[in-house]
Amino acid sequence: MSADFVRQRISTTVRKLVIGESPTAPVATWDPNDPNPIAEDSPVRTVHADPAMFVGGVRALLFQTLHPIAMRGVAEHSDYEHDPLGRLQRTASFLGKTTYGTGAEANEAINLVRSIHSRVEGTMPDGTIYRADDPRLLGWVHASEIDSFLTAHQKYGGTRLSPHECDRYVADMSIIGSALGVDNAPQSRAELAAVLDSYRSELAPSKECRDATRFLFAPALPIGVLPFYGLIFSSAVAMLPRWARSMLLLPVAPGIDPFVLRPAMTTMMYALRWAQIAPDGGEASHPNS
Repeated sequence: MSADFVRQRISTTVRKLVIGESPTAPVATWDPNDPNPIAEDSPVRTVHADPAMFVGGVRALLFQTLHPIAMRGVAEHSDYEHDPLGRLQRTASFLGKTTYGTGAEANEAINLVRSIHSRVEGTMPDGTIYRADDPRLLGWVHASEIDSFLTAHQKYGGTRLSPHECDRYVADMSIIGSALGVDNAPQSRAELAAVLDSYRSELAPSKECRDATRFLFAPALPIGVLPFYGLIFSSAVAMLPRWARSMLLLPVAPGIDPFVLRPAMTTMMYALRWAQIAPDGGEASHPNS
């Protein structure tokens, strides 16, 4: 069995999980006449090209479950239990277009999400009306997501970002957040930490949170993927703030992260990076490949 065969099998399996059965891979472009909102030299393009995003994505989903309103919306307006890969694939498509697409493709993706959000509303148990396009709610989703992506990259990415690049990542992602309706999106990692801290009093482990956490612990994925997902899930839990793990009832045993999870995940990231192919369908050409 050749190395090329193994590489192709890994790449095909990962691609099907992340972008589904699409006949064509997303195309990485840079059109000076129709530039993406994210600059061509932005660290966003580095972070989003690395397989550490798998861990960051699961961490973001776990983190986001702690907001009762956000989870109420997910429970009432999504079908994640019957379509476990659907949300992952839609998120991957959105990030691909807003990171690597043309300006028109990025705007189309943003407008689609805004259109969906405008139709999502409901009522909390206490009678409070919620809307998915509430800037405060959007701010939580944005902050928890970019914090997760950046945290995962700094721990498992192929090339760590400098402090300046971390700040630029947050600032550049604020362009997308603002376009989606986030007010005063953070511009630096320090501002991001302050924003996350400002939500602490709003977070609580609701019934919807417990249900989603149980689902994320054991989703209905292809059996051959489950061992790898289990490693990703455990690594994502280990990267959550201690207070968040406590609220989610997801403890991490002392020593398990540095002596078990980190070596195993680092090896897995090397394998995925080796097998990774670029968004244009050719061999990986990103900085972290």
